[in-house]
Amino acid sequence: MNKLTLAAAGLVAVSAANSALARRHYCKTGKLFQHVASFDVMAGNGSAVAEITDATKDGKQLVYTDGENKAIGFVNIANPAVPMGEGSVNVGGEPTSLVILDDLVLVGVNTSDDYASPSGKLVVIDRISHNILAERELGGQPDSLALSPDHRYAAIVIENERDEDLNDGFIPQNKTGALLIVDLVGEADDWNIRAADLSPVAAHAYAGPDLEPEYVDINTQNEAVVTFQENNHLAVIDLATGDILNEFSCGSVELSNVDTEEEGLIAFTDTITKRREPDAVTWIDHDSFATANEGDYEDENGEGGGSRGFTIFNQNGTVEYESAESFEHWLASAGHYNEDRSGNKGCEPEAVEFGTFEGRNFLFVGSERANAIGVYSISRNGRLTAEQLLPTGIGPEGLKVIEKRGLFVASTEKDEEEAGIPTMINIYQLRRGPAFYPTIQSVNDENGAPIPWVALSGLTADCWNPNRLYAVSDSFLSEGFIYTIKANTHPAQIVNRIPVTGASCGLDLEGISKGWDGSFWLASEGNADDLPNMILKVDRNGSVLNEILLPDFLEEHARKNGFEGIAVTGWPGREIVYVAIQRAWPNTGDIDKKHTKIGRYDVAKDEWSFVYYPLEAESDGGWIGLSELTHIAGNWFAVIERDKGWGPSTGLNAELKSVYAVRLSKNDFKPYTETLKTVRKYELADLQPALDASSIWTTEKLEGLAINRFGRIYVVSDNDGVDEAPGETLFLRIR
Repeated sequence: MNKLTLAAAGLVAVSAANSALARRHYCKTGKLFQHVASFDVMAGNGSAVAEITDATKDGKQLVYTDGENKAIGFVNIANPAVPMGEGSVNVGGEPTSLVILDDLVLVGVNTSDDYASPSGKLVVIDRISHNILAERELGGQPDSLALSPDHRYAAIVIENERDEDLNDGFIPQNKTGALLIVDLVGEADDWNIRAADLSPVAAHAYAGPDLEPEYVDINTQNEAVVTFQENNHLAVIDLATGDILNEFSCGSVELSNVDTEEEGLIAFTDTITKRREPDAVTWIDHDSFATANEGDYEDENGEGGGSRGFTIFNQNGTVEYESAESFEHWLASAGHYNEDRSGNKGCEPEAVEFGTFEGRNFLFVGSERANAIGVYSISRNGRLTAEQLLPTGIGPEGLKVIEKRGLFVASTEKDEEEAGIPTMINIYQLRRGPAFYPTIQSVNDENGAPIPWVALSGLTADCWNPNRLYAVSDSFLSEGFIYTIKANTHPAQIVNRIPVTGASCGLDLEGISKGWDGSFWLASEGNADDLPNMILKVDRNGSVLNEILLPDFLEEHARKNGFEGIAVTGWPGREIVYVAIQRAWPNTGDIDKKHTKIGRYDVAKDEWSFVYYPLEAESDGGWIGLSELTHIAGNWFAVIERDKGWGPSTGLNAELKSVYAVRLSKNDFKPYTETLKTVRKYELADLQPALDASSIWTTEKLEGLAINRFGRIYVVSDNDGVDEAPGETLFLRIR
């Protein structure tokens, strides 16, 4: 069986199976959290966002806050794999948090007109009928709610947040915040609401006259722990008496090998010291709690807080565990690093939750800017083990464990509506089997920091080593890189990064092919402005040896969707280089937008020639184009043809993520000035089902395809970074 037959058989097999999961193996085994569903709150309930989420005692219903619509939403998860919207209720203001008390939903609602006059109310809603049963004025802006495990108390943080445009955002400013304790006795209209005594915090906190409490959680002894984020302070309060049991500063953390510059590169080389400034907090047991150290304040010296990780404190004030830079490094190793936040607060851990499942203790830490959650197991002696990363969608905000059903839920507060990326609630279930994510990650470099990477684009196999692949990064980073991938590990490993140097202009690397002499051939996409489409030959160290441009007429009429895939055949000095142009270019003779070009460059003759490639008709998934070009055998090549849509194929967006075979014979190619021939294409595989099965929200950019010398097939997606995209990268071994 030749290489073409092997490749075709492998692609057809995955298409028929509708999943790439059956052939994937990972190092983590036993019971871990598997993704079972993603609920689009807009499509399911007409909601704008889903921020804070809680679950009923039986774990069959979720309720979440939708601040933009001034409402709360309901989701039926009796079957967690098929969540169903159950409508929403307007609460007359911005809901900031909620808790479920049996058949009641307690919602903290911000009704403030401005920062100077904060106001809010507690709204009590019947969970079954959706009727509002009571509204209680709170005298300030609520931000966080917690319910005691025995249902005797609710605690409400009144933040009264500062105006960041007033006096450069320095505190103190307006009326201070508070912690309100609700005695849950009798009917909601009769509940007693009293204030805890926070005067000891005011006496010792950074800006005590303006406390700005942020988050609250309650342990089994009816003790509440409260974070004072801007003040970098914590307090433990007895809910029965309202008295403070202990209060203390959160202190600072020294971070090594972090990136603090937003220059378009990721370089883990700096050492800094930052105040922790925790946001969310969760009890682990009756003595210890964990904080997510997001940071939110810049002081008079221009120093911002946020230590990019999480801390476990004993309530006596001692630190039992400090993640320092390890959490951010873990995220970066999986491609979840937001370079645009390097100079600010990095990955910004904002959410944290604890749960016990089948006798195992887990801590969940959500990164607002990296769009992922780190899952840690905690042993009986308090040792933490990093178990798995969970992709979430954009901006995970609300985390909820449902221990009774073995479920974990994460809601996101942001969307990219035009792209088709919604605010979503993701549901994960503890099941026996390997971790489903990440599918590719980097190893540490000589300094102990992960090799940084995002936005993998083109993919190619090594000519000699069947277990080695190479990928390139696109213009998401300000410099181009070649990544060496060890493909026979689980997950795959990025083991080296080579910078591309010596180019005459900026690069947007979209394609890569390995030459027989060890050199690389790269396709750099133009932008129809100051960046031309270009073929580069570089040596094994990344130094540019040669640059090849298109004929002037074509480049002058190029659009921004230019070079994508590249494939090289032939021996050194006699190479034939093929490039795929992503979309049709008007004014260059293209038949219509349904046809694009594949170019052929003869190195020895310095000649360009072209054929037309027929694209599928556009539909709900937006424009159609090519993303990859890979040599199979002889005159046969594989291309990735895809649409611009995101999301599962059962939705209204993504519909086409396929691999086609084309036969590119020398005699079919003509100069661009002549009438071009349209080649025939043959579908090898529809990869949409595999992508659906392997991700939480199917990526737009299936970008890379490589076939090694034994016919094993790999594909990779471009995660577009994590600024306006989920950041999930899929690296699938198809056969």
